Parts: sequence; structure tokens; C-alpha cells
Amino acid sequence: MSIHHIRVTINGKLYEGDVEARTLLVHWLRDSLRLTGTHIGCDTSSCGACTILVDGKAVKSCTMLAVQADGRELLTVEGLEQNGKLHPLQEGFHVEHALQCGYCTPGMMMAALALLKRNPDPSEQEIREGISGNLCRCTGYVNIVKAIQYAAQKLREPQPEQVPAGSGGGGE
Repeated sequence: MSIHHIRVTINGKLYEGDVEARTLLVHWLRDSLRLTGTHIGCDTSSCGACTILVDGKAVKSCTMLAVQADGRELLTVEGLEQNGKLHPLQEGFHVEHALQCGYCTPGMMMAALALLKRNPDPSEQEIREGISGNLCRCTGYVNIVKAIQYAAQKLREPQPEQVPAGSGGGGE
């Protein structure tokens, strides 16, 4: 058994740890870092419940060793929400009722995020192909596709300018 020290940026935060060479990334995320939003579905890369982004690309974390993540940037479902505000994908899954049992949801969202980064205006067919590596046991694909369309639309909308706190509206 060999132990390796790894440094990985996850959701913008640096994590370090010692891992056995054979530790799967999904197990390190869940068991050591307590980032349990990434689910373990099949452990054989068939279902996609464990999908995360590694350097911006969708990866099934049950197919990657933790040592392979050394020096990389990861994004898990926990990193979608920013400053207390849901990501448009999270909002879309809620608004379009794309949550049934919810087991596939984190992996679906991360696969969809990778798709929308490559293609901000995907067709329904492109969405279906983009999430084809992820299985929904409840077969809720119609609403999942609607949720991704919702997010795509929302992400394409111009964002309001952020005004730093204390820099406007008070008069001087």
C-alpha cells in the first residue's frame, strides 16, 4: 500500500490530504472531505451519479483515482450555489420539477454544466446527448431536459451589474 500526499482545489478551496494509491476520487470526496453531494450510484461508471467537473470537464469520479486529481481544479455540486444564490441549473431543476428521488440530480447538474460551458444554446437533442452518460432511475428525463433549457436561457440573459456595497444610492 502506497500513500500519496495530494493538493486539490475543490469549489475554489484548497484541500490537502494523504490518500492510498487505490482510493477512488468519489470515496475521497465523500468519506474524507464530507462532500456528500456527489453520489455513488453503481461504482462502475454506468450511472453518472458521481459526475463532477475536473478542470472544467465532466468526469465520473468513480472512474478516477484521488491521486490523479493532484494539482487539479474540481467542481462538485456543492460549488454551484454562490453567495447564498442558487445556480441557474439548481433553480431550473426546482422550477421545472426535475427532482424526483433526487439521486441522479447532482450528477445530472454537473453533466449539464459541462454541456452548457461547451454549448450555451443547446437543442433538445444536444441536451439529451449531453446527459446520455447519466441515468435517472425515475425516468424523469422530460423535466430534466426542461430544467437544463431553463438554465441555458437564464445563463444567456444579461446579468445585472453588481454595485459594491456602500458605493451607491446613499448620496454624498
